[in-house]
Amino acid sequence: MQKKLTFSPKRPALRTESVRVKTARGRKTSSQRWLQRQLNDPYVHQAKALGYRSRAAFKLEELDDKFHFLKKGAVVVDLGMAPGGWTQVALQRTKSANRKGTVIGIDLLPVDPLVDAVILQGDFLDPVLRAALKERCPKKVDVVLSDMAASTTGHAQTDHLRTVALAEIAYYFAKDMLKAGGSFVTKVFQGGTHHELLSALKRDFSQIKHFKPPASRKESPEMYVVALGFKSCESEPSS
Repeated sequence: MQKKLTFSPKRPALRTESVRVKTARGRKTSSQRWLQRQLNDPYVHQAKALGYRSRAAFKLEELDDKFHFLKKGAVVVDLGMAPGGWTQVALQRTKSANRKGTVIGIDLLPVDPLVDAVILQGDFLDPVLRAALKERCPKKVDVVLSDMAASTTGHAQTDHLRTVALAEIAYYFAKDMLKAGGSFVTKVFQGGTHHELLSALKRDFSQIKHFKPPASRKESPEMYVVALGFKSCESEPSS
């Protein structure tokens, strides 16, 4: 059984000595910086040691530790799941001694199988994939997760807008799939949630929180919006 992943930057890292990457012929400076950062990142080492597919797993753990949206037995959909770190956390946190949750991961890329997870490859906006999803999950779900982010351009405003666009798409998916009281978690960039999306979330959820988990790199502009208590239109009286 895989150990529950817990980590604090205050704990001694698995690697205590800084590793310096030697300049290699043909390697771009940006690639060299990325490699050096990976080699010296304690979250990367912890993820490998504990069997997680990415350091991003710690972000979801920290988000759930703070807001407690991954309940035992919950049905969870993870959008943009590759390589599977968030799906692993969702599987662990929704499982108890007498029951386990249902976790469905969706990505455009192929993803290696995960025990107990349902993995669908394709665009979650594609009607064919949506039909396949509803076959496996005919009822409404408890949680929709999205750690999707557009490829960065280096232009902060452009990157922000592109990531907000993905968050909006994920929100419309969540609005269609969530049961009353459900939760939606998605990545945004610094500056928070775009006012139109924020207005929609405030209308459709009881609580809206912004949080940058400690596992997010300090230099990263990412943060997360956590929307709790979905107000399903199915529960509203007809006019």
